[in-house]
Amino acid sequence: MHRLIPAIMFVFVVCFFATAAMAQEDCPRGALDKRFCDRDGDLVADAPTDQSELVDPDTLIFAYTPVEDPEVYRGVWEDFLAHMSKVTGKKIVFFPVQSNAAQLEAMRAGRLHVAGFNTGSNPIAVNCAGFVPFAMMAAKDGSFGYEMEIVTHVDSGIKEVEDIRGKSLAFTQPTSNSGFKAPSAILKAEFGMEAEKDFTPSFSGKHDNSILGAVNKDYDAAAVANSVLNRMIERGVVDASQLRTVYKSQTFPTTGYGHAYNLKPELAEKVKEAFFTYEWAGSPLAEEFSKSGEEQFIPITYKEHWAVIRTIDEANNVSYDCQ
Repeated sequence: MHRLIPAIMFVFVVCFFATAAMAQEDCPRGALDKRFCDRDGDLVADAPTDQSELVDPDTLIFAYTPVEDPEVYRGVWEDFLAHMSKVTGKKIVFFPVQSNAAQLEAMRAGRLHVAGFNTGSNPIAVNCAGFVPFAMMAAKDGSFGYEMEIVTHVDSGIKEVEDIRGKSLAFTQPTSNSGFKAPSAILKAEFGMEAEKDFTPSFSGKHDNSILGAVNKDYDAAAVANSVLNRMIERGVVDASQLRTVYKSQTFPTTGYGHAYNLKPELAEKVKEAFFTYEWAGSPLAEEFSKSGEEQFIPITYKEHWAVIRTIDEANNVSYDCQ
């Protein structure tokens, strides 16, 4: 009997590691954090196969990307969140995040269930926080997106991009596409200009800060999302005649809306239903986002619609380090 024990232990160890190896092979993840699997190849985290890892909270926490003062948007989203509450049967709480980092950490820690992440943050949210984007705002004809613009005060003396050499350029945050990643890649590739070497960079924290900084001549120029700029102009926050655009990029996807990967699948479907059944006509969302030409939610996929952003990240040598 005693001689059987080593043999049994050997078989147990072999079986254990074989099972672990099979589990590893059955969990492809690409760039995703080690906590996630992507068996269907759509580049986003699959829902957990272990039922105990799924969440079905009584209260869903929602956060909109902190592009501008989040408190301004509490009222903008109130009617939509009431609709989501009706569809899901859950209480919905608006979480006014102050930064992209705070929003990302909240979802990674399980404190955020539904969110709109800005364009540049989507890859980090997907790979590090288990974000599953499924919707985006679009115009009535289905067109969508925004452009990155480099703007300056009309009296700055800057008439073209080359004039920024030796001057200051405001970015927003390192995770922002139009506020940092896209302009950094474009300035280097098209104009041979790099931060610190050819101009003095600074980070304003938000697009509205950068826009107001350009208007008030705090910065010589600023790289911003024109969707935010257009809404600020429409609201009368800034006067368009005070600004000059010296560069306008190709069109990028705008804020991606989605849910945490580990929501109970039935609940995740209800969240999606809430987005695609919301009546925009006469709503606070319509009043606010029509300023940038958006009138509906349309279905999207991270794999297709964020391909250009992943290319920009690659050009900038961005690593989705989830530590």
